[in-house]
Amino acid sequence: MATPELIRIVSRDSPMALAQVERVRAELALLHPGIATEVVPVKTTGDKWLGDLSQVEGKGAFTKEVDAALLAGEADLAVHCVKDVPADRPLPAGTVFAAFLKRDDVRDALVHPGGLTLDELPEGARIGTSSVRRIAQLAASHPHLECVPFRGNANRRLEKLAAGEADALLLAASGLARIGRTDTISEVLSTEAMCPPIGAGVLALQCREGDHATIETVSGLNHASTYREMTAERMFLHVLQGHCNSPIAGYATSRSGGELSLRACVFTPDGKTVLNAHEWAGPLDPATLGTSVAVTLLRQGARELIDSIAH
Repeated sequence: MATPELIRIVSRDSPMALAQVERVRAELALLHPGIATEVVPVKTTGDKWLGDLSQVEGKGAFTKEVDAALLAGEADLAVHCVKDVPADRPLPAGTVFAAFLKRDDVRDALVHPGGLTLDELPEGARIGTSSVRRIAQLAASHPHLECVPFRGNANRRLEKLAAGEADALLLAASGLARIGRTDTISEVLSTEAMCPPIGAGVLALQCREGDHATIETVSGLNHASTYREMTAERMFLHVLQGHCNSPIAGYATSRSGGELSLRACVFTPDGKTVLNAHEWAGPLDPATLGTSVAVTLLRQGARELIDSIAH
């Protein structure tokens, strides 16, 4: 099969998204030094709309325009944060994930200008976040703190924090690393303190289904353990059928021997009800593990909990 001479990479146009594309370009250059790459930046609905995401198709708001450019043949490869790609419905018809890059840090980070940790924040401190997952967990663990809606890319949120619109911020540790702003982190939260979103810290490469040359070329970037973790996590979310207002969290972990575990939680928005599941699978079939964890939570009442939340 002929190797493509040029791969056009479509991505959101935020600084973080473009930094992610540079990682992909660098890894591709190592694997295939002869292939040229160019970036096709697009502005997505999610980047333009700074209100409630559920009013603009939820998470698909960050992927729709990227998918459209790929399907229209304006680009050959899309780079997505897996956590932004809806799992309650299939990928857009005619597209496929060709690779998952090695996973980065899954944890959340607290940004406080004075360097305080989450436990040190005073009563009434305002935390900037629009994530229903973070809000529910903070309500459960730190009910004395107040969450204020914060949207926009990470740089924009850091600017709003500096302008005094909140006292502290919660952001993905991996995202801050990608834009070179780990200097702002006052505390990296453990996964026990703040369970991450499905797909945290993972970049996915998406191609057109029939573009076998590009799929073949980029599949060498796939990281086997991350691929298995994503298969389990996304199957879990697919079976659960959560929507963008559902506080759902979870992450799969691979042991060196290939053993896989998946821990997941579903919350009420006020954090007063928390459903938990944690299961292990041998080195086989991550999709079965994802299904099993979802069924465990459904038996605990996750369906009723999710359906009771407006979206």
